[in-house]
Amino acid sequence: MYLSRFLSLHALWVTVSSVMQHYPSVWGHYDVCKTQIYTEEGKVWDYMACQPEARDMIKYVKVTLDPPDITCGDPPETFCAMGNPYMCNNECDASTQELAHPPELMFDLEGRHPSTFWQSTTWKDYPKPLHVNITLSWNKTIELTDNIVITFESGRPDQMILEKSLDYGRTWQPYQYYATDCLDAFHMDPKSVRDLSQHTVLEIICTEEYSTGYMTNSKIIHFEIKDRFAFFAGPRLHNMASLYGQLDTTKKLRDFFTITDLRIRLLRPGTGEIYVDEQHLARYFYAISDIRVYGRCKCNLHATGCKEENKRLLCECEHNTTGPDCGKCKKNYQGRPWSPGSYLPIPKGTANICIPSISSIGNPPKFDRIWPNISSLEVSKPNQANVCDNELLHCQNGGTCINNVRCQCPPAYTGILCEKLKCERDPGGCSQNSGQGPISHRPLLLLTALLGATGLCVC
Repeated sequence: MYLSRFLSLHALWVTVSSVMQHYPSVWGHYDVCKTQIYTEEGKVWDYMACQPEARDMIKYVKVTLDPPDITCGDPPETFCAMGNPYMCNNECDASTQELAHPPELMFDLEGRHPSTFWQSTTWKDYPKPLHVNITLSWNKTIELTDNIVITFESGRPDQMILEKSLDYGRTWQPYQYYATDCLDAFHMDPKSVRDLSQHTVLEIICTEEYSTGYMTNSKIIHFEIKDRFAFFAGPRLHNMASLYGQLDTTKKLRDFFTITDLRIRLLRPGTGEIYVDEQHLARYFYAISDIRVYGRCKCNLHATGCKEENKRLLCECEHNTTGPDCGKCKKNYQGRPWSPGSYLPIPKGTANICIPSISSIGNPPKFDRIWPNISSLEVSKPNQANVCDNELLHCQNGGTCINNVRCQCPPAYTGILCEKLKCERDPGGCSQNSGQGPISHRPLLLLTALLGATGLCVC
């Protein structure tokens, strides 16, 4: 009986383990930049790749409309009800709060009834096109983590383009085209994200899936971020390790999900018919009640925090990095070229911390704590920075640098760079006739301390 219970528990544990090994939490969220660990030498810092939590980025957005006077209400005008396009006695008046529909209502808290929404002027100048550009700017590089969702209150547009910028609005690239007839509107065959694959995930498509015209129950347009993630992480995004690996090694893929600005180009209102009813042009306008953009500040895997300062998002950089995106090394920490962190190897990644400049040894930076014993500054991740090399970080006293991760010292010496005499550990110290007289260690100790500050290790 006990054996059968044991076997049942063992089978259950194997099943749970096999499921959990693909669950995202096992791979971590890279939410810690460093942690203290215990070694034979005492407490040391263990550095790892890190990134801020995903958040609702609409809280920090700046919106711009073009043309600037496209919002309804100045002068006041009437428009047709959304549920009944022939009931045209609704009014938009910018001077009256209850009747105004300013742009900020695209981003306010939803859930109220009736819904609040931004609204354009009506298509009273038909056949002149009713074009509107809605630009969302963050003045910060953002990595998208969830679908972009736009909720319309006027029926979804017949033609629309979602565009992105990676250079703060100087240049734009299409993200996706939307139309009731892709071939007629954009000379593109209609597709959906389901038609893509790992090899074509970056393809810019035109979809007819979200352009059903004037229907009150069809309000939402998506740009599918998670469906694209799923090509690498699986349908339920359980294999995030695979996605992180692809993002780490494929710059075009990483850039595809990275933005500084978004632009919604509204090109033709939802008509619901083949032709436009010129007798009732007040039926045609754009109205948006909600826009959702979820993402995280891009900090190049060198920060877990992102703060708003002077109406601008800034990474709270670690790993001796600095800049809005942690995109460079701090002063006196330019001992090697800056590099972004890496998701690999799973689960902690590689921090690629900035190390002290050799030129700063003569004029060392000020630190905000008292140095502990130098040997306790070692760290257990040799792949994050060189302990030694044959150019700048020489092993002393005849030591040999082994794979840039440790110095192999002569029998009489020890320490990170073979800078210490072993006999100094003896109760009697180093005697004159031992042949190991005391030497000046101050320059070497200073160099070792600077190296230790970066979290290097002897392995």
